[in-house]
Amino acid sequence: MTRPRLCAARILTLCLVLLCAPLIGHDVPAAHAGTSARPKVIFDEDEMGPGGTNIQASLMLLEDRSINLLGITVPTGDGWRNEELAHILRVLQIAHRASVPVYPGAVFPLLDTRRRNRAWEHQYGKLFYDGAYMRHWPAEGTRDPTPLHPNRPDWVPTLPEGAPSIPAQRENAAQFLIQMVHRYPHQVTILAAGPLTDLALAAKLDPHFASLARQLIFMGGSFNPQPADTPFAHAGAYENSPRVEFNMRFDPEAASIVLHQPWSRITEVPLDATSPTFMTGAMLAAVGRGHAPFDRYLARFGQPYPLWDETAVAVWLDPALITREKTLLVDVDTSPTANYGATLSWPLGDGPDLGEQPVHVVFGVDVRKLNRLVLRLLTAGQPIALTPPHTPDAEARTAAQH
Repeated sequence: MTRPRLCAARILTLCLVLLCAPLIGHDVPAAHAGTSARPKVIFDEDEMGPGGTNIQASLMLLEDRSINLLGITVPTGDGWRNEELAHILRVLQIAHRASVPVYPGAVFPLLDTRRRNRAWEHQYGKLFYDGAYMRHWPAEGTRDPTPLHPNRPDWVPTLPEGAPSIPAQRENAAQFLIQMVHRYPHQVTILAAGPLTDLALAAKLDPHFASLARQLIFMGGSFNPQPADTPFAHAGAYENSPRVEFNMRFDPEAASIVLHQPWSRITEVPLDATSPTFMTGAMLAAVGRGHAPFDRYLARFGQPYPLWDETAVAVWLDPALITREKTLLVDVDTSPTANYGATLSWPLGDGPDLGEQPVHVVFGVDVRKLNRLVLRLLTAGQPIALTPPHTPDAEARTAAQH
């Protein structure tokens, strides 16, 4: 057991060394300039498309003009990073928001690989979903618009929505994340809706990264989700592996690293909160009749998924959507066992005392209000300002209610 652990540590060290270019002082795109009073956010998202939960969550942020979206960082997750970059860059053009900078994130998890993943499945059973490693797409009423390519991480297939004509930024995601929290100390919300590899790299490169951020909100993890009447509410999966969720399972080491950082506040949106949600056919039809520049794109490429990432975005945009939450100590299992990548949790004061942080876990949201918010943002003819305002006082009052 010792030798593989040492090899893994050396690999991680090498990755960090390669990333360690000067982290402060790079040129920052004009979109970041100024001292706006609008709440600042960075969206770390595995932007697989076209359409679907990743893209729709990003469009929700683009359509709220009361926030300052500093940039989008893109790690591998649902798909390989390079293909995801192409999808979101094309969407930014379609949405007339090409000025929003996009930063390439991690191509691979910190330690896990496709071969390790297959070896795990051979020993413990097949995962329902494993993102970029998928060989066959699930048949839950969705369609796969681009070919799967688990062995070709650099390949970008022909995009059905068309290829982008704008590039991603040269700096990597970890560098950008660190730059922004130093530029705007205690002002930047990190909103993550994919595997947490980029955030783990930033935390290892800069020990002040997490403490300089305003807060972390992430979609991921699973506690005891209840099946809903949707194609994606897999009763079997919930019954047999209720603590396994893709974002945490794809890079468990990164998730554990991030959850042990000294964030001022951590909010988790697990499957428990998202399983009752769904992008219904009626909602997709309503979006198709909308007036946003991307509505024809969504009408063509929309997918009937639960509102996984949209819920995480909505909870930040309007914390009053939360109907039930609880503060717990949370970690992710990194042991090479059948429980690899599963969510671990304890009541406050009962953890193993290895640096676990209190996490505000969102267990329920008002689904009707969530649907209205999603449709309002995705159908407006131009960006709108949501109320209540995203101020620290408003968020603190809303949090106190729960």
